Amino acid sequence: MLFGKRDRTIRRLLLVEDEPLVAFDNEHFLVEAGYTVVATVDSVADAMAVLRREPVDLVLTDIKLSGGGNGLDVARAATTQGIPVLIVTGTPPLDVGDLAVACLAKPHSHRSLRAAIEAVEGRLQGAKRKRVPAGLTLYGADA
Repeated sequence: MLFGKRDRTIRRLLLVEDEPLVAFDNEHFLVEAGYTVVATVDSVADAMAVLRREPVDLVLTDIKLSGGGNGLDVARAATTQGIPVLIVTGTPPLDVGDLAVACLAKPHSHRSLRAAIEAVEGRLQGAKRKRVPAGLTLYGADA
């Protein structure tokens, strides 16, 4: 641990996004930021397949997806496997604290996406967050 920074526990990400440009941009940014993107998919079926075969530390999912179903279906499957979920959407759902650690509203910047992942990581490690990034809603008892 250098200069008070915590070791990163979230390393492997699954991106579930049906807008190709958003998916590509987020994947590229997150890889450059040092994360491993195990897959970027656009449907519930593809997300389920990845969750069955790959270890994942965090799922980032949009709500509206192509091919039937939605991001809440992905969140349910991930939560059942003990994988935390960050919902990233332009249509923030109400009352999904039982399915997700947090929700980041679109549009968002790269900076707020990274800050959201760091806030989720801090929440999972039990840290108290002084400031919540713009557009992020954290769920849980001390939100």
